[in-house]
Amino acid sequence: MSEVVPTGKAGLPAANAATASGTIAAQSEPDMKGWLLKWTNYLKGYQKRWFVLSKGVLSYYRSKGSMMQCIRAPRSPTRLNAPPETKKDRKKNKKNQAEMTHTCRGTISLHGALIHTVDSCTFVISNGGTQTFHIKAANEVERQSWVTALELAKAKAIRAMESDEEEEDTAANTIPSEELNLVVRELTVRLENLKTCYDLITKHGAALQRALSELESGEDLANKTKIVSERATLFRISSNAMINACSDYLQTAQTQGHKWSKMLQHERDQKLHLEEMVEQLARQHSHLEQAAHRHRPNAAASASDDEDNEFYDAQEEGGSVASQEDSSFILKIPVAHHRRNSNDATGSSSEGEEGNSETQQVLVVTDNLDNMDMTDRISVNSSQALTPTLSNNNQSTKVARRRRTRVPDKPNYPLNLWSIIKNCIGKDLSKIPMPVNFNEPLSMLQRLTEDFEYSEILDKAAQCKDTCEQLAYVTAFTVSSYSTTSNRTGKPFNPLLGETYECDRTDDLGWRCINEQVSHHPPMAAQYCESRGWRCWQEFTMTSKFRGKYIQIVPLGYAHVEFPATGNKFTWRKVTTTVHNIIVGKLWVDNHGDMEIYGEKSAKGVKCHLKYLPYSYFTRDTQRRVKGVVMDNSNQVKWVINGTWDSKIEIAPVTSTSGSAENPVYKTGNYKTAWSRRLPPTDCDKYYNFTLLACQLNEPEPNVAPTDSRLRPDQRLMEDGKWNESNGEKLRLEEKQRARRREREAEAEKAAAEGRPYPPYEPIWFSKQQDEGTDSLVHVFKGTYWDAKAKQEWSKCPDIF
Repeated sequence: MSEVVPTGKAGLPAANAATASGTIAAQSEPDMKGWLLKWTNYLKGYQKRWFVLSKGVLSYYRSKGSMMQCIRAPRSPTRLNAPPETKKDRKKNKKNQAEMTHTCRGTISLHGALIHTVDSCTFVISNGGTQTFHIKAANEVERQSWVTALELAKAKAIRAMESDEEEEDTAANTIPSEELNLVVRELTVRLENLKTCYDLITKHGAALQRALSELESGEDLANKTKIVSERATLFRISSNAMINACSDYLQTAQTQGHKWSKMLQHERDQKLHLEEMVEQLARQHSHLEQAAHRHRPNAAASASDDEDNEFYDAQEEGGSVASQEDSSFILKIPVAHHRRNSNDATGSSSEGEEGNSETQQVLVVTDNLDNMDMTDRISVNSSQALTPTLSNNNQSTKVARRRRTRVPDKPNYPLNLWSIIKNCIGKDLSKIPMPVNFNEPLSMLQRLTEDFEYSEILDKAAQCKDTCEQLAYVTAFTVSSYSTTSNRTGKPFNPLLGETYECDRTDDLGWRCINEQVSHHPPMAAQYCESRGWRCWQEFTMTSKFRGKYIQIVPLGYAHVEFPATGNKFTWRKVTTTVHNIIVGKLWVDNHGDMEIYGEKSAKGVKCHLKYLPYSYFTRDTQRRVKGVVMDNSNQVKWVINGTWDSKIEIAPVTSTSGSAENPVYKTGNYKTAWSRRLPPTDCDKYYNFTLLACQLNEPEPNVAPTDSRLRPDQRLMEDGKWNESNGEKLRLEEKQRARRREREAEAEKAAAEGRPYPPYEPIWFSKQQDEGTDSLVHVFKGTYWDAKAKQEWSKCPDIF
C-alpha cells in the first residue's frame, strides 16, 4: 500500500442511529460495493472500510472479527456485472456481509448530498452540513468509478423522491388495492365478453349482408332463403348476447360505483372532521396561551429558586435592558469548547468519539449601575453611523444614488395557509409547493443580504483594538440579523440553480455583496461581502420541517467575518427559527438556541457563548432575551452580552471576578448599547413589513448579471401586484429548472454508459475549496464578478429565466 497523506477528516453518526438504514443497504442487492480508505478522527488517519451503495444510500462498515479478511480483500470495487464468484468466494462474502450487517458505522442519503473530487484518488461526500465522508481510492480509475456511480445514484434518488411525493399527493383519493383489483378483474371479464359479442355481431352481420346480396340474383331461391334465415338467427342471437353483456357490465359498474362513491364520501367526511378537530385543538391551545399570558407572574412575585430564572422583572416599554435585575443573570456555558475543525464544520462525529455535555454555571452582576454615565449608552447605529464617512480617495467624490423608500402595497388576496400545507406534515419546507400568496417579493439571496442592514456595527468592531471587545461587537452584529423576523412572516422565493444577486452599496453604506445559488440538492447559497475594514462570507443551507402547528427552520453551514487590520477572524452558525400558529391565529416568529462564536487566526482561543431564550408564557424573564459572555483564550469572561434580538443589544466589560472556580461571579461595569433596532415606518404592514433596506433590495438596476434576482419575472410580477400571473411564471420557471436537471442526468447516464467522466455542476462565481485552517470544503468567492460587471462579460451565465 502506498503512503497515505491525510487530506481531510470525516465524521460519523452514532452506530445505533445508522444501523437500520445501513442494514437495508447491506441486505439488498447493491449498486456498487468495495473496500475504500476513509479518514477517521479518533485514529487521525485513513482506515480501510467496506462501502456499499444501494437504493440511494451510501453505507460503510467495519467488522471486528474479519479485519484480516479486510486486508486480503480486493481493493477494486465489485460491480454487479462482474464475473461469477466461486463457491468459496460466495461463502466468504456471505460471512463478511452477515458480520458487517451488525457493524454499520454510518450512512449518507444521496438525494441531497454534495460530491466533490479533491485529487486523483480522494473524493468527499457531504449532506450539506451535518455529515461528511473523506474517502480515498486506490487509484484514479477506482475513484472515478465510485464518483460516477454516486452521481447516478443521486439522480435516481432525486427522481424516486419526487415520484414518492407525487404518489403521496394522490394517496388520499386511493381506494384499497385488494378490493380495487377484484372490481377491475370483474369489469375486465365483462368487457372481454362485450368484445366477443361485438366480434360475433360483426361476423354474422357481414355474413347476413352477403346472403342478402346473393338472394337478389334470383337463382336457387329456396336454398338461399334458408341461408338468409340462418344468418339472421345467428345475428339475432349475437345481438341478444351483446345486450345482455352490456346490461351485466352496466349493473356491475353501477353497483361498484355506488359503493365506492359512498366510501369516498365517508373518507371525505372523516378528513373534514379531522381537520375541524385539529383546528379546534389549535384554537384551544391558542386561548390557553393567551390566558397564561394574561396571568403571567408580575415583577412583585417572589423570585424562583430555579437557577435559570433567578431574575424575572420584565423590561419596561422603551426602557433599557440593563435594569438592575435584567443586567444580572445566570448562564450555563459548556466546559469543553471544542475548537472548530473540519469535523465541527460538518457537525458530524468521528468513530468511537463521544461529545462532552458538561457545563459551568456563571453569575453575572452589574456594579454601580445607578451612577452610570449615560454617554456610555450612545448607540453605534446613531444617525452618523447610518452613512459611513468615506476615506479621502476616489470614492469620496462618488454621489450616492437616490433610492426608493417603499414597494407597492400588498394586494388583499385571502388564502388559508392551513388549506395548502395540511397534507405536508413532516415534509421539508423546500419541498412544499406554495403559491406566491405566502411569499414576499424577495428571493432568499436578497433576504441573506439583509444581514448587513446594521453593517455599521462591523465598522465599529473594525476600530476596536481589544480582541474581546471586537468579538462583543461582532456578537451584536449576529443578533441584529434577526431583528426583522419579529414581524416578517412572508416566505422568500427559493432561488433557482445559478441565480445570483449583487448589492453594491459602497456609495452610501460602504460595502458590496454578491450571492449565488450554488446547489439545488441540497439547496445552498454562497455569499461574499466586503467593506474597507472587514470582509464577511457564508455558505447557507438549512433543514426545515412542518410539524403541524409550527414550522421549524434549522440553519446549516457557517458564517465568517475577518478584520484585515488585526488579522482576527470569527466564525458562527445561526440559531433555529420557528414560525408558530400555522393552523389558526396570527403567524409569529421565535429564534432560540445556543450560538458559539469562535475566534480564528490572530483571535484563536477567544470565543463567545450566546443563548437565545425561547419565547414562553410561563417565565418572568424578558421575552426574546439574548444573553452571553465573551471569553479570552484562558476561558476568563471579559465582556457580557445582554439584550433582546428584536430591540437592542448592550455590552459591558467585566471589572472583577469572585466566587469559586466552579461557580464564578463576574461584576461588570457600565453597559453601552452596541446595537439598537431602527423601527420601520408605521404603515409598513401595507407592504410586507419591509424595512428601508428591504424596500431597496429588489429595485431595478442597470448592468446587473442576467441571472440576478431583480430580473426574475415571477418575483417582479408579485411586487407589481399581479399575483395570478406570478403563480403562472413560478410554475414555468420551476419546470424549466427540472428540465435542465433531467438533461444533466441524461448526459451523466450517457457518459457513464460510455465509460467517461461527467463533470458535476459548477457555480459561476464561487468554487469549492478547502477552508483555510480546516479540512472542510466550502464555496469560496473567485473574485471575478465585479470585473465581469465592469466589462459586461456575462457569457458564462446560464439562461435560467
